[in-house]
Amino acid sequence: MTTPKPQSAFTKIVATIGPGSDSPDTVRKLIEAGVAIFRFNFSHGDFASHEQRLDTVRQISAEMDRPIACLGDLQGPKIRVGMVESPGILVAPGQTVVFRNDLEIARIEKSPTGEPLAILPTTYAPIVREVEPGHKVLINDGAIRLLALPRERDGELRCTVTPGGGGLITSKKGINLPQSAISAPAITDRDWECVAWAVENQLDFLALSFVRTASEVLELKARLATMCPSNRYADLRGESATIPVIAKIEKPQALENITAIIQAADGIMVARGDLGVEMDIARVPVVQKQLIAEAHNWGKPVIVATQMLESMIENASPTRAEASDVANAVFDGADAVMLSAETATGKWPVVTVETMRRISAAAEERMSETASHHEAPRQLIQSKYQTAALAHGAWQIARDIGAKAVICWSEAGGTARYLSQNDFDIPIIAYSSSLRACRRMAILRAVTAVCLKAPDGPSPLASWNEQTDRFLVARGVAALGDQIVILCGRPLGVAKSVNLVAIHKVGDDEAGLRTHKHA
Repeated sequence: MTTPKPQSAFTKIVATIGPGSDSPDTVRKLIEAGVAIFRFNFSHGDFASHEQRLDTVRQISAEMDRPIACLGDLQGPKIRVGMVESPGILVAPGQTVVFRNDLEIARIEKSPTGEPLAILPTTYAPIVREVEPGHKVLINDGAIRLLALPRERDGELRCTVTPGGGGLITSKKGINLPQSAISAPAITDRDWECVAWAVENQLDFLALSFVRTASEVLELKARLATMCPSNRYADLRGESATIPVIAKIEKPQALENITAIIQAADGIMVARGDLGVEMDIARVPVVQKQLIAEAHNWGKPVIVATQMLESMIENASPTRAEASDVANAVFDGADAVMLSAETATGKWPVVTVETMRRISAAAEERMSETASHHEAPRQLIQSKYQTAALAHGAWQIARDIGAKAVICWSEAGGTARYLSQNDFDIPIIAYSSSLRACRRMAILRAVTAVCLKAPDGPSPLASWNEQTDRFLVARGVAALGDQIVILCGRPLGVAKSVNLVAIHKVGDDEAGLRTHKHA
C-alpha cells in the first residue's frame, strides 16, 4: 500500500524571493506550497526591486488572507575580491597571490625569479595588516585556499595557494578570514540604509549577519528603537514597536559568546554557509544541534539555513543527502528551515518548497510517533511569567485529554510564542486583531495565526468560540465533539491579560469555559 504524502508541516519555511520567484502567480503558489516567511536578501538588488517584491507579497497575502512575514537580511561586512577581468585568474598550488590596496583591477605580474604572481584588489583595505602570517585566507566559500606569508612590504598581503586549494578567481568573490581578528563593524553604512528602508516599509524581521558579540545585536536594536517611535509604529495593544532581530551565527567568535547573543536577539539563524567555511566542516552538524538546543533553552526561535536543497536550483528533485539534512534539522528542533538560491534564482521554486514541506511533515510524523518526544514539555531557563506558566501547563492538559489543537488569543504574539516554545505536536491556532503581530508569529513552530477583530457584545467569548469551532472544522483540524485547549484572558484583545486555561469541546458553547476552568 502506498503511504499518503504529508500535506502540512509545523516547521516553518523561509523562502528567499528573487528574479526566479517574484511574479504574483509564483508568490501565490509559494504561499500555497507552504512558505510562511519571504526573505529579502539585501546583498543583491536595489530598493526599487525590493519594494516591488514587497508590494507583491503584501498584496497576494492579503488576497489569500494569510499573514505572511517578510524578513530583511542585512549583508554585513562581507569582504570580497575586487574587479577581475573575465574569465578570471587561475591560480595553482604553490603559486603566490598578493592582495594590494593600490590597484583597481587584478593583474598578473612576474616575480624576480620569473614566477607568475596573481595581484588582487580587495574591498577591505585593512586585510593587509589584520591577517597575520600563517592565517588562512579563503576565497569563494573555501573553494580557493590560501595561507598568509610573512610580510615583505607595507600595503600588501602575500599568500601561497595550499595543496588542492587552487582554482579560478573571479570578481566579487567572498573572502573568509577565520583566524584573523577583523575590525570591520558588524553593521556597515550600507546596512544602515537597508535598516532605514526596512523600518519605512515595516518589515517583520531583520537578520544581522556575521554577529560576533551581543553588543552588535544590541546596537542594532537600540538604533531600531529610535527609528520606530511609538507615535508612528507602536500599538496600544502592547506589541513591540521595533522590528525583531535575528542574529545570524556564521563566525566562530559567535560560538564563544552564544548565550549572550541569544539573550540579546529575538531569534537566531544557523547560517551554515560561512560557518562551514570559517570552522572545521566536521563540527558544523554538532554546532547546529548545540545552537538549536541553547536557543530553545532561552525560548528563542531558530532558523536553519544554507544549501538545504541546493541541487534543486537546477533539478526538480533533491539528493537523498539533502532530504536527510532537512529532516535532521526538524529532528533537531528547528522552528524554521530556509531556502536561498533554490527559490531566489532556481528553476523549480514551487516544487522546492513543496518538497521541503513534505520532508518536514514526514519527519514530524516520525517525531509524533516517538514516545520519548512526549515525556515532558521543554524546561525553559526563564519561565516564571504567568503566561509562560499557563502555556507550560497547557502542554500537560493537552496530552492528558488527547486534545486536537490548542487555541489562544495572543494579541501581541506572546502567548503564541510561549506555546510554541513548549514543543506541542498538535496545531496551535493563535488569534490577534493585529496584522503585524500575526505576521511575526510566522516564525513560530506549529503556530497558525488568524487575524480577527476581537468580538464584542454581551458574550464575546461565546462568539469567539463559535468562530474558532467553525475554523477548526473547516480546516479539518478537529471535528464536532473533539476536545481542544483554550488560553485567553478577559477582555479579549488586550495584550498581557491571559489568565485562563480551559478545556473546550468543539461545538459546545461558552459553558465549557466556565465549567472546565483550570486557572
